[in-house]
Order: sequence, then C-alpha cells, then structure tokens
Amino acid sequence: MDRMIGVIGGSGLYEIDGLEDATWVSLETPWGAPSDQVLTGSLSGVKMAFLPRHGRGHVHTPTTVPYRANIDAMKQLGVSDLVAVSAVGSLKEAYAPGDFLIVDQYIDRTFAREKSFFGPGLVGHVSVAHPICARLAGHCTSAAQTTGVRVHQGGTYIAMEGPQFSTKAESELYRSWGADVIGMTGMPEAKLAREAEICYACIAMITDYDCWHPDHDAVDVAQVVAVAQKNAAKARDLVAALPALLAGPVSDCPEGCSHALDSAVMTAPAKRDPEMMTKLKTVAGRVL
Repeated sequence: MDRMIGVIGGSGLYEIDGLEDATWVSLETPWGAPSDQVLTGSLSGVKMAFLPRHGRGHVHTPTTVPYRANIDAMKQLGVSDLVAVSAVGSLKEAYAPGDFLIVDQYIDRTFAREKSFFGPGLVGHVSVAHPICARLAGHCTSAAQTTGVRVHQGGTYIAMEGPQFSTKAESELYRSWGADVIGMTGMPEAKLAREAEICYACIAMITDYDCWHPDHDAVDVAQVVAVAQKNAAKARDLVAALPALLAGPVSDCPEGCSHALDSAVMTAPAKRDPEMMTKLKTVAGRVL
C-alpha cells in the first residue's frame, strides 16, 4: 500500500502549499462530521491529506473539535503517518516564542471530551505509555531542521481544557510537574490516533511564554495569532520536507503503532455490541 501522510493543522495553519491535484473532499463518520472537509492531493509524489483542526475560519473551540470524527476520517483515507501541528505556550525559559518542539509525552488535563472510540458493549484498553511514534517524530525533527527554525527534540505537552488560558498558579503548577509546553488540543487526539493504529507525531509551535514568565504575565489572542502566523510559514516548509523523508510503501511500524490493538479488546466476541462493531469498523476493523 502506498504511504499517505496526514496533517492536522492547528491555529495559524489552515492549508498546505503546492499540493498537486488538490481537492477538498467531504467525509462522514460514525462519530459525526470532521472539523471540515479534508484537502487531498500529492506532494513530491507522496499522497497527502490535510485537515484544519478548528475548521477553516477557526469555528471549533478546543473542546468542540470532533476529535473522533477527525481521526476516523484520516483512517478512512488511508493515512499511515499523521503529523499534528499545534500552537502552544512555553513553560521553560529555553523554549522561546517562534521555536518548534517535537513532542514525545503528554499530561492530559482535559475533562469535557470523548477520549476513546471504545465504550460499553465493546471495551478496549490501549497502551499510550509512549503516545508519540518515535520514528515519525524523528522525521519531523529532520524536516524542521531544514527550515531554519530552532527546533527542540522531545518534550512534555500538558493539555488543558480551555478555552481560557491558565491562571498564574496553574502555570507555575504545571512547571513544577516538569511540563515543557501547554496547549488545548493535544488530547485526546494522540490517544485516538493510537486506538486507530495510526503513527502520530506532534509539532508544537511555541507562540508565547504563558503567564508564568515575569515579562509575559498575560497571554492574549493578538500575541498568539501574530506569532502563529509567523510560525505557519515555517510549518508549511516543514510539511513540504516530509515526503522526501517518508516516501516508500507502508510497512509495519517498528514502534508498534500499527499493531496497537493486538491485545487491547477485552469484550468477548459473543458479547460485543453489533452497533459498536459497526461504528468501529474503520478504526479497529483489523482486529474485529
């Protein structure tokens, strides 16, 4: 099977430049409609699929993003490698606005979102001890380095519910936990990609220092948007560099992402809910 690279764009990244045969396609999923149509095409001979996480025009809040529908849609299209681009705040002095950080861990502090494709009638427990595909993250680091942006490899992303930014006390708490960046959309996206057996990596585009920093004691939308727009050009350059690094047929991921469900389903076959079986056909059909 030919490789297809998926990109989910966050604040500031609403399209991919240079796609050949670019077409916006509408998809339906058992979890509702995705955030928007998906832009499909090819870049340097490699198939690509792009989805704006918040929708064109930024219409979805971090909480209302239809995460399950988005991941199901990517799986429907045959995406094998999914790169998420997310605007974040920095919790470390060394990670400055304008820098990129390639995430390798998460702390999930969200509480108002559906976080799994599985549920009553079809129970599944998937390991997310290592939520990022190290192979794909390595390629993202290499691609980022070609753009001239300052890139940091590895870091912990704390996902907050939002839509408000942190209080100073919260920001200091998260720093004490050792988190590196803070955002609102990293979870449950990474967990759902793992359940769908899609290799997933996250490029965190740093827009601000959150409110802990003495010189940045308040975060406002204007500041975030201004830096995000500057970062977006670098992000598009990074995406353009990925096909050369990922070209070739799809094979089993050496990190185990493509077999994440091998021992995850707990419900006995005779007890599985037929309706849930139908809903999970795309993301978990391989093991069902």
